[in-house]
Amino acid sequence: MKVKVIPVLEDNYMYLIIEERTREAVAVDVAVPKRLLEIVGREGVSLTTVLTTHHHWDHARGNAELARLRPGLAVLGADERICALTRRLVHGEELRFGAIHVRCLLTPGHTSGHMSYFLWEEECPDPPAVFSGDALSVAGCGLRLESTAQQMYESLKETLGSLPPETKVFCGHEHTLGNLEFAQKVEPGNDHVRAKLSWAKKRDEDDMPTVPSTLSEELLYNPFLRVAEEPVRKFTGKAAPAEVLEALCKERASFQRAAEPVQPQARALLALQWGLLGTPRQK
Repeated sequence: MKVKVIPVLEDNYMYLIIEERTREAVAVDVAVPKRLLEIVGREGVSLTTVLTTHHHWDHARGNAELARLRPGLAVLGADERICALTRRLVHGEELRFGAIHVRCLLTPGHTSGHMSYFLWEEECPDPPAVFSGDALSVAGCGLRLESTAQQMYESLKETLGSLPPETKVFCGHEHTLGNLEFAQKVEPGNDHVRAKLSWAKKRDEDDMPTVPSTLSEELLYNPFLRVAEEPVRKFTGKAAPAEVLEALCKERASFQRAAEPVQPQARALLALQWGLLGTPRQK
């Protein structure tokens, strides 16, 4: 299994997953279809399927154009709001592309219909991978927009956190530096956070991606997976895991606003793109 990491837009990632024996390819979160097709052509593979983690524009906006350019393309996801969706997936469903197996994991939190995809290859020594969209990122997670804190906790700790520790984590955004700076605020004495932040700064200077991480690493420095740890509980002033997580989400949002203030017009645009505002009806 070969994974091509494709940076697009301001800080998004698309992915192209290649089954190297059959040369079949699957794309994850198509935001810029022409960029994807350039790489498909360069790799000489047959693109058959799109796996979409959630309906937000920066993860799904390219589906319709890609489907037009590639008739018969399967566009899969768990949310009916996903553009050009051809089939709705359910939690626990398994797909197969040659020797590559895909287990669909419903991970509500960022959105109610967010699906993560856990992949492994038969008779291959390489570690498995999870394509986690905005459910889990390097040292962080996406904003909780539609689900409860308990649902988000179950997605992070029970669904994703229980995957094999060697699992590679391919997330939807390059937010690593900001996430680690917040993680350092939460756990200033965590040496794993300090070391990862130093590494991420060097990657940023070299204009290189910080994906993938591994789940075992995330458990050492990602505060959203460490809600049972005493320093994290002390930071939030909460004890119950879901309450710790909810407090962390609020603190992270405040931290982000302080670091990068968003202008009112931009905030309204983001709300519209995330589906928090309705679009005017056409008469």
